[in-house]
Amino acid sequence: MSETFPKDLIDFIEKSSWTFAKTMPQWPHWYIVRSDENAESFARLVMFISETGEPQPYYSQKYIYFEHDGMLYWTMGSPVEETTVINRCEVTSSYEYRREHGTLPQTAPPATPGKG
Repeated sequence: MSETFPKDLIDFIEKSSWTFAKTMPQWPHWYIVRSDENAESFARLVMFISETGEPQPYYSQKYIYFEHDGMLYWTMGSPVEETTVINRCEVTSSYEYRREHGTLPQTAPPATPGKG
């Protein structure tokens, strides 16, 4: 991927408080939630990911992922105005990487993990 996040989105990512997704420990990742305080930057990040990212599988689903600095960023594919969560994980924790390296969890996750 030759694109990178614009500086304002890098600043937003670095200043955001990412929460570890405790409900899916077999898929270590973090997320941020849209709020009144971050709504503008959040929407820009969602749009950038959806317009610039690449589709990759996650079991039977496909999501748009954007890689930056060893991390993958994605949403659950809802329209920008309905998206409430942005996720990120280390590239080595992604489905594609784990499938290629034989390190997928023994049990599949729910059909639609997370929301938004």
